[in-house]
Amino acid sequence: MTSSATTAVAAAARARRRRLPAVLMRAGTSRGLFLHRHDLPADKSEWGPILVSAMGSRLGDPRQLEGVGGATSTTSKIAVVGKSERDGVDVEYTFVQVTVGAEVVDLTGNCGNMASGVAAFALDEGLLAPTEEQSALRVVSVYNTNTDVLLEETIAVDPDTGLFDPEGDYRISGVKRTGSLVKVKFVSPGGSMTGKTFPTGLRQQTLHVTEGPAAPYSVRATLVDVSNPFVFVDAKTMPSAYTDAPGGPDSEDARAIIEAIRQHASLLFGFATTTAAASLQRGTPKISLLSAAATPTAEEGSADITVFSYSMGKVHPSFQLTGAVCLGAATCLDGTVASDLFEAKKEKSLPPTPPLSSLSSSPKSETVVDLAEKKTLGGEKVSEAAARKITIQHRSGTLDVEVDIAPSGDEAAGVTVYRTARRVFEGVIYV
Repeated sequence: MTSSATTAVAAAARARRRRLPAVLMRAGTSRGLFLHRHDLPADKSEWGPILVSAMGSRLGDPRQLEGVGGATSTTSKIAVVGKSERDGVDVEYTFVQVTVGAEVVDLTGNCGNMASGVAAFALDEGLLAPTEEQSALRVVSVYNTNTDVLLEETIAVDPDTGLFDPEGDYRISGVKRTGSLVKVKFVSPGGSMTGKTFPTGLRQQTLHVTEGPAAPYSVRATLVDVSNPFVFVDAKTMPSAYTDAPGGPDSEDARAIIEAIRQHASLLFGFATTTAAASLQRGTPKISLLSAAATPTAEEGSADITVFSYSMGKVHPSFQLTGAVCLGAATCLDGTVASDLFEAKKEKSLPPTPPLSSLSSSPKSETVVDLAEKKTLGGEKVSEAAARKITIQHRSGTLDVEVDIAPSGDEAAGVTVYRTARRVFEGVIYV
């Protein structure tokens, strides 16, 4: 066969496969594909096989060798982004979690880390209308279709190109390289999937688990839905079979106990009617164990609460960003497990938002706001009820969240987190 004939055969073979334009980005502590909405079928029910193939989970491959997935839950994610027709919203996106080692996609929740890359992707891909102002910053309104939550993202703009500028000296735990600060505010994030911040009507309750390994046993937990539904369990109440599990918290025995608690909570959330059905929806609700803050370190400083999180049945390497939003709110709402643990520490004052004119600023390094005098927060007046910063300690370091509580004290009016993001590659995936 001549070289031209070989080339023709290869081209014909490629033509039989779907070409999917894609961008791979590191967003926060996750990495995943960013796709244009118009490159996928109009019917979301048809997305599954395409996205499973793109990430490499076809035929249940746990290594995702024939895709761009990284064989972990934090590197098997997809954000589908498009222009929005909603009033006052620039772009909207749908988050997709592709299961590692199974041909399963989950569209039931949001991912705050992937969300932190949406505005940057939208700007670079021409999904945002140009502005007349030449500014080093741009505020982008983003709507998440999974949870019906509105985000306000502030990103750095290169004045020469008008594109996202990823360079800066802001550092987040879990990422070696510094970058420009991406500020992500979740606006009124309560009741993202259930319509209520506390779907069971209780701020904490005892979960009586009667199925699964080590059952029966009881744990103390808060079931809360802020940006994503989470089960926050007081680690001190975990059964001895978990705490003494050979191999530690990532052992098969420990993970089975965590999954049994998560499935039980899923029934109380109303997401499933049987534990068997709950086992099929691995991404929602999510589950984490809470402890009082550990001893401060010279590198990380003092934290307010400590979290140990699981994702898709495995130990999370750090902490989900939507989990930080949810935990930050729960810590500031009286009567929750998180609030009880937080009360063991002296309440800290909230520093102001990093100045938007200086993206290299760290929220830890700013002057503390005097809440009693109601000074400004990022240039805006804040009420006493709105002012709280929570520092969360997780496996990879710490994470700061800024929580605005509504005057009623029953809801989070807004929760802001700080991330960085970076484009890794752009091209075409064959699926």
